[in-house]
Amino acid sequence: MNMRITRSLDKLYNFADCAGLHLILGLNALHRNPDNSWNTSSTLSLLKYGAGKKYNISWELGNEPNAYRSLVGRAVNSTQLAQDYTKLRTLLQSVRYYHRAHLYGPNAGRPRKNAIGLLDGFMKNAGPVVDAVTWQHYYMDGRVSKAEDFLKTRLLDTLTEQITKVTKVVNAHTPGKKVWLGGLGPAWTGGISNLSDTYAAGFLWVNTLGMASVQGIDVVLRHSFFDYGYTHLVDQNFNPLPDYWFSLVFKRLVGPRVLAVRVAGLQRKPQPGRVIRDKLRIYAHCTSYYNHNYVRGSITIYIINLHRSRKKIKLAGTLRNKTVHQYLLQPHGADGLGAKHVQLNGEKLLMLDNETFPELKPKTLRAGRTIAMPPMTIGFYVIKNINAYACRR
Repeated sequence: MNMRITRSLDKLYNFADCAGLHLILGLNALHRNPDNSWNTSSTLSLLKYGAGKKYNISWELGNEPNAYRSLVGRAVNSTQLAQDYTKLRTLLQSVRYYHRAHLYGPNAGRPRKNAIGLLDGFMKNAGPVVDAVTWQHYYMDGRVSKAEDFLKTRLLDTLTEQITKVTKVVNAHTPGKKVWLGGLGPAWTGGISNLSDTYAAGFLWVNTLGMASVQGIDVVLRHSFFDYGYTHLVDQNFNPLPDYWFSLVFKRLVGPRVLAVRVAGLQRKPQPGRVIRDKLRIYAHCTSYYNHNYVRGSITIYIINLHRSRKKIKLAGTLRNKTVHQYLLQPHGADGLGAKHVQLNGEKLLMLDNETFPELKPKTLRAGRTIAMPPMTIGFYVIKNINAYACRR
């Protein structure tokens, strides 16, 4: 076993373990035999090494296989890819420690014609082999020149259309199979300098989390955490960038159970094949059970205001007379939407030291008070002690 590879795996696994993350390791699918089948010569050794170290790892094979021809001049069709994944599953089962390890794939690219064709053939031949179906979505190319481009409702709504395409293919072959967004970023080819790492990109990111939840996507894997291009969550000194703060607030406040939202004044009857391009987007979940500041039964609402004017939202029904905790995230500094710093309820968010997050302090809104969303901002609102039935379980 190559010592460089094992050292890299050690570092990667230790980082994930220390951070409380689960590692999904992508294997090289382009290591091919003359007959174009996947070459497994080093994979079994890697599996045995990981098993010996008791590394709890899940696995994936390749990245955007539909693009192999254009990238490296060597195509892998759906039938061959299905055989490769079946072979990998057999290898995992041959190593006792990884007998029940999870396998994800095929990590197809954005679901256009070629990617959908490959996914369809893969699911037909290897659907039961994977534990969840993965695919990638990137919103735009590198030619974007201004922050306002991130606020286009047409752009935000492309994800809904893509999820519908993917789930249709998956359910045709393996109904109920979990679907994951295995790669997600505001832009492909590493993003856009001084744009995809700013506050402006947060609208895409938070809306993605809301849309994916509503449409039953269990997991969204963000690309990337560090160093590659301009879509990363932390800078070169590991200081959090805006999307990191959005992610942290989301994790702290938003639980997995999704609730329906009715917005009076915005309700329109959708027409077949037409997406309603609202500039005020409201999502609701049960508050995260892991947040000990809130009892079970609390509700978290998060709102994206894409308008250039302030919008007022009045809670109705049983929500009307409850105390609300506000977590309003706005750009900090003179750069506006291009800011690389975020303020929470008016206070700039900064790490206290290399290991310590600042306290995420809410602003208390008295019962019955109207929520006022400033233009082009994102806010999270926890309705305390509402004892919602759907959130008590």
